[in-house]
Amino acid sequence: MSTWRFANRILFSLLFLLTIVLFFASTQFVLPATREQFIEGAKKEGEVVLYASMNLEEANVMIARFEQKYPFVKVKLNRADSEKLLTRILVEARAKRPFADVIQTLGFGMHTLKKSQLLGQYLSPENGYYPKEFKEEGYWTTVYTNPYVVAYNPRLVGKDQLPRKYEDLLHPMWQGKMMMEPTKVDWFGGVLQIMGKEKGLKYMRDLAKQSIMNRIGHDLLAQLVAAGEASLDIDIPAPSVDRVRKRGAPIDWVAFPPAPASLIGIGVTAQPAHSNAARLYVDYVLSLEAQKTLAELGRYLARIEIMQEQAAKAKGLQMIAVSPELGEFTVEYSKLMREIFGQ
Repeated sequence: MSTWRFANRILFSLLFLLTIVLFFASTQFVLPATREQFIEGAKKEGEVVLYASMNLEEANVMIARFEQKYPFVKVKLNRADSEKLLTRILVEARAKRPFADVIQTLGFGMHTLKKSQLLGQYLSPENGYYPKEFKEEGYWTTVYTNPYVVAYNPRLVGKDQLPRKYEDLLHPMWQGKMMMEPTKVDWFGGVLQIMGKEKGLKYMRDLAKQSIMNRIGHDLLAQLVAAGEASLDIDIPAPSVDRVRKRGAPIDWVAFPPAPASLIGIGVTAQPAHSNAARLYVDYVLSLEAQKTLAELGRYLARIEIMQEQAAKAKGLQMIAVSPELGEFTVEYSKLMREIFGQ
């Protein structure tokens, strides 16, 4: 063998070994920290800042359970409705002011934050328990869903009169007897997703001819239906009806197959001040333990085991996840809803 060939082989072997060393070094660098490392890091950080649009009572329950499990981390909650929360985050980001470690809000908003590079990449060990349509993998995952249903007052609407499909709401018997919340762009986008845009818009315009009464606030609408102010509310999340019904009010719901389910997601921000505590909190919220707590609070979940169990109990509820990417059309949907239904 010539000296030249021997030298080339030695050089190639050295380069190969160097590549292997660099690969393993880089792999160790990007591998996620172990749970024990998260916990030790979280102990040093001592707190986690959470921005959420969740119901305050439920948020406090989840925070209390987390702090009971991890007493060395205090959760600082900043709560606002989803639209105000998103605006606040974007304003704070533009001003380069530090904000949350963890964000939990509507899927439309989570998608916007991902596109704006305000969410960091983190793949929770709980990731595998959530179907792909309920997350933007590596960025955020659904904590719970809000399936949109039709609420009705059983004192005013008999079982044989119940609408069973979307088109039933166009029947003359419902003229002037329905309410809706005209700001729910996720419901609007979900129906267009199910029907297709052209057919969906025609349906919305036909629906608007039914002289629907506009009101704002899920809880208010549920109370008004229970009080007999309207026979139906056509775009209300099932949990809002369940809460009022459990207090003994005359209200129930029916879902059209499939029901558009708005997603409420959770993720770690791109530059969390308390990165270990942030990941620990996200892991906890997505865990089976915490998801069971949310189920007890009346939430509809996306974690596979519980979602299947709930579907069997919830009147044959068939949900379809409202695509987070539709959040890119929020301005268009808001304009269309104003034009069609007024406000």
